[in-house]
This record gives sequence, C-alpha cells and structure tokens, in this order.
Amino acid sequence: MKLDEGFLNSMREAMTVLRTRGPAEATKAIQRTLRGKTDGAVNRRASWVATPEAVTFPFEAPTTKEAATFNAREPHIDVEDRGYFGTHAYSNAAGRRQYRLYVPAGSTGELLPLIVMLHGCTQNADDFAAGTQMNVLAERHRFLVAYPVQPQQANPSKCWNWFKPDDQHCERGEPSLIAGITREIIAAHNVDPARVYVAGLSAGGAMAAIMIAEYPELYAAAGVHSGLPAGCAHDLPSALAAMKGGRRRREARPSKQGTASSPKRPIIVFHGDADATVHISNATQLVQGFEAPHDGSESRRIDAGRRACTVSRLASPDGVDAELWTIHGAPHAWAGGNARGSYTDPAGPDASAEMLRFFHEHPQRR
Repeated sequence: MKLDEGFLNSMREAMTVLRTRGPAEATKAIQRTLRGKTDGAVNRRASWVATPEAVTFPFEAPTTKEAATFNAREPHIDVEDRGYFGTHAYSNAAGRRQYRLYVPAGSTGELLPLIVMLHGCTQNADDFAAGTQMNVLAERHRFLVAYPVQPQQANPSKCWNWFKPDDQHCERGEPSLIAGITREIIAAHNVDPARVYVAGLSAGGAMAAIMIAEYPELYAAAGVHSGLPAGCAHDLPSALAAMKGGRRRREARPSKQGTASSPKRPIIVFHGDADATVHISNATQLVQGFEAPHDGSESRRIDAGRRACTVSRLASPDGVDAELWTIHGAPHAWAGGNARGSYTDPAGPDASAEMLRFFHEHPQRR
C-alpha cells in the first residue's frame, strides 16, 4: 500500500488522539484511516453524503435552555465517526500555519456557517476541540469549525502574539494568516459568507478581538473568552500589565472596527471574576462603546449544578449588540467545557452553546 500524504497526516492525527484521548480513541482513528485506504475514493466521499441521521439536524442554534443542558444530554458522542476532522495548511508572506477543520456529515450542497476557533497558550487544536466540544455542536447544529494552530516556533508557549504590533494589523502577521485560512475554507467549502465568526480563549480571545476589529467585512461577530481588547499592549511588559488589570496604552491608530465608541460588529464576552491570569477588567474594556439599552438588560442566572453568572445585554449607539457574561467564582478556563481539554471549567455555563446562539442571532448585515 503506497503511503500518500493524506494517509500519513491521518496517522499523525491518530498519534495526537493517543496523547490527548487515550488508546481506545486512537485505535478507532487508525481503523477509520485503514478503512478509508481499503475502500478507496468511495469511502473518502462517504462522510460527505447525506444520511438519514445527518439530515435530522437542520442548522438551528440552541435555545438558552438547550445551551444549559446540551452537554449533559450527549457528552460522549464520537463526532469523528460521522463528520470529517482533517488537517490542512495555509501559507502566505507572513508564514505558514496548520489548521484543523471539522465538516459535519452530509454537508454537500448546503450553505453552512463557519466558526474559527483560536486556542489559548500551551493548547493545540485537538485539545481546544475536546475542551470546548465545538465539534459536537457543529455536528448537531450544522456548521464548520476551523482551529488554526500556533506552533512553538512562533511563540515558545504556543500563544498567539496578540501583543506584538506586527501581529495586530489587517493583512499583516498572524491576522493575515488567520484571515487567509478563513478565506481558503470559504472558497473550498459551501460556507455562507454572511455567517462567518471568530472566537478564542485567553491569548486566542485577544487575537479574536483583533480579528473582529481588523476584518469586520469577513467576520459577522466574535466570541472572546477570558481575553483582552485589541491594542491594549505593544510588547511583553505592557501585555503582562494589561493581563493584571494595570494601566494600559490606549491605541491611537484607527481600526476597521472603529473607535471604542463606535463598534462595528457584535461581540459576546465571557470572563470569570476569580480569573487570576487575565483580570476581569479586560472584559469590560472589550465591551467599551456598548451600553445597556433599557432597564432589565442585566440579569443573574443560577442554573442547577452550574456557577452563578451575571449576563449584561448591551448595544452600541448604532444598534450593534453585545453580551457580557460575568461568571462568579470562575477561574481562567472555558466555561462549561469538557474536562478532556485543558483550561476548562465544567461547572460554568455552557459558553460554546451560548456563543453559537449569539452567532446565530447575528449574521452579517452588509
């Protein structure tokens, strides 16, 4: 059997699964790869053909009640048996980045949303996918998920370099790579350009804030979890100061997103008020320019078995929406995440499902 590049990539993925999910899941991944090689092109196309199971899930964002209970209903679904989770690479003048892409089963000919997920420091795509469970939601609610990967060569801790001026601008540095990956997926798949979103955790959240500021024509909305606002730092010392909630340099240059008083795209922000890594003051900075439109826009939620949280629903003077979720007692971790991934807080509200709901409510309005 000739070992082509696709087969070798699949075997590398199986080794990653072995490290992150254990030998049983790695064995399944290897068996799927071998079945694909044995059956040839017909089996490679199988996951793209609609099945009775696949067509029972039209794209429909979860309600708030569904968001709170989704993980409890289907915590162990093996989505890779139904959809396709492959490894790809994109290059431009700024460099090269690999990315993982999840495509739900039976998606041929169907215009689907795309969510670009940016991992935090020390994480990778598989870890972030396992922790956020975004692939599970993608299979159920019919959308694609991309996970760009920050290699150690670009940052020793695999952080996105959100604090470097060369990585804060449209069509330069890492933003150009992430945008290039997004455009490549839109061109290669049936993606609805009006429903393309970006989200991230910590350093990935800070980069998501940069992406929505610099590419409002590409992304309809953003989700920032435990992150920082665009332009709050210009080097490592100022980044550390911003993370601790200290004084920060206000950026003078305008961005495509606009000034803090005129945000152009919706944003949903999650942050734990016990976060010892990124101070919660960054969350309020992220929604600067938004304000409460009327009484009753702030509510306290206490779901059974979950952390209490305060949800503020805001709007800009131009009518752009924002939500701020302050999670009481929560650390620096993805709220409602699965413990199989790092930096997750299973006791929190389900940030993944709530982001999906918010995104579904806010397609691009051109």
